[in-house]
Amino acid sequence: MRSAEVTRKTNETNIAAKINLDGAGKYKINTGIGFFDHMLSLVAFHGSFDIEITCKGDLNIDCHHTVEDVGLTLGMAFRKALGKDPVISRYGNSIVPMDDSLSQAVVDISGRPYLVFKCEFQNEKAGELETETVKEFFKSFVQESRINLHIENRYGENTHHVIESIFKSFARSLSEASRKAIGGVPSTKGTL
Repeated sequence: MRSAEVTRKTNETNIAAKINLDGAGKYKINTGIGFFDHMLSLVAFHGSFDIEITCKGDLNIDCHHTVEDVGLTLGMAFRKALGKDPVISRYGNSIVPMDDSLSQAVVDISGRPYLVFKCEFQNEKAGELETETVKEFFKSFVQESRINLHIENRYGENTHHVIESIFKSFARSLSEASRKAIGGVPSTKGTL
């Protein structure tokens, strides 16, 4: 089973994250930020990952540290669950609509972290989530999972819908890229 558990404790956050890449889309998530929990549940459900996350963060300041550190911790768990030189599809691409919004996420599980994030939000918050932290989550996840991720919101007016289409497209492309494959490591170098 491709699963992992990671904990991370700092003066700003205390996080435990579990992921099963071959799951059924089950989730148990509590970060203290309702809208963020909803987005992470979408990653589990639409990626068919089982994810458990608990986080106690310094939300009395703002949500930045919590969102960023959850991204780091979940990214670490994802990479650990994949294992060294996994035999996977490697690439994933998904375009997802959510009412007025359309977003695309493209993943390369390459061992080389890089993020392209072409998204803008009309509102500063979605629920209690500061929208500028959406990019910080993905930046942190990419850094620790060591994937190449391109996300683009093509259009959309409603901030909730834009962010939801981003997370759903990310989930589906990550699921596709991490799917078990037949053959060797998907690289002419022989390693990712």
